[in-house]
Amino acid sequence: MFMRALLLAAALGSMSGCATKIENPTDYITYRNEPLVRQVEEGMTKEQVQAIGGRPSSIVQRSVHPGSCNNYILNHEGQQQAYHVSFGTAGRVQHSGFMTCRQREEVERQRLD
Repeated sequence: MFMRALLLAAALGSMSGCATKIENPTDYITYRNEPLVRQVEEGMTKEQVQAIGGRPSSIVQRSVHPGSCNNYILNHEGQQQAYHVSFGTAGRVQHSGFMTCRQREEVERQRLD
């Protein structure tokens, strides 16, 4: 009985950490070895990100929070996945993940409502 309760608590605890991210965890598993996913960290400059990921497919000016956002397309075994890197006004990474810049803006807008 104790072991079941412990396993249930561990499972619920691990899932609660994912509740704030809307992204699909399968994307992370599939693309985890891509340089943008593996190497880009919060606080990096735009230049550092472009040195790792190359030129983005598009650059979008953020509207919810000031700054800009780079859209990238990741490729793995013939499959493509959108990935974004968001920068603040100082030009440093604030967020990155498996969605487009437009999708990230929608998430931020919903959090403000």
